[in-house]
Amino acid sequence: MKYVDFFGHKVSKLLVGDNPFNGHSYITHVISKDEMIDYHTEDKILEAMHKMEDMGINTMLPLADPYIIRILRHYRANGGKMNFIFQTYAPFMMTLETVPVTMRMMLEVEPIGIYLSGTFIDSRYENNKMEEIAPTLKKMREFPVPLGMGTHYPEIITRSVEENWDIDFYMACMYNFRKGREGQESGFITGKSKSDVVIVPKTDRAVMLDALKDVKKPIIAFKIFAGGQMLVEKEESERRMHIKDTYDTIFNALKPDDLAVMGVFQKYHDQIAENVSVFNEWESEQK
Repeated sequence: MKYVDFFGHKVSKLLVGDNPFNGHSYITHVISKDEMIDYHTEDKILEAMHKMEDMGINTMLPLADPYIIRILRHYRANGGKMNFIFQTYAPFMMTLETVPVTMRMMLEVEPIGIYLSGTFIDSRYENNKMEEIAPTLKKMREFPVPLGMGTHYPEIITRSVEENWDIDFYMACMYNFRKGREGQESGFITGKSKSDVVIVPKTDRAVMLDALKDVKKPIIAFKIFAGGQMLVEKEESERRMHIKDTYDTIFNALKPDDLAVMGVFQKYHDQIAENVSVFNEWESEQK
């Protein structure tokens, strides 16, 4: 595993997100929201985290859901050392008054970064309510932790750079899963599943990477495998080919210290081991 600097912390270049832990399936015709949620007991989540550590991944991007935070507290209490970069949890972000509540909860497990979720930012963009973003970022900035922002839209990246938004790093989605859901809040607010999620076009990634080419601040690329759409129902050899091509395309387009995050669902095969082994193979070929 390769490690790079993230605001003074040594982090693995490949990170793990937790969408599957929270039932966010983008391949519902194969794995449903309910299957993901039912599988991910506390023990299963901790088992996955320990597997990450065994494979050299030392940083995870959890959701600031109280259930997940409690699991992370137990992990910390038992000596867990993994770094956390939190995604904000939509129900706590609807008013400025609740932002400090969730920030304090996240800080209890000592994250190395927190970012305002892409759905929060993108839904305001879609509804012409961009004026709500700056006050939220300002409230988050009151707390002593690097601050990021997420988005599925390349044009929001461009606008934030031009307007010099007060953030420290970017979470940039490689595929725009807002298509077909424009204007909607997070599913944690609406209660909607992603059963009607679109099959994202392969061209999305190139458009986002082009928008990122001159961004100076750290970047974390997410949904690098298109929420699993790229790999689902593929044989191992074909999966590994697509995984390696993804690393090659994304990491060669970004800065040397930029990062990428993958989602994993361990029920049917060891995705953590597979993705890391392909990364290590790819990394060895770069030397």
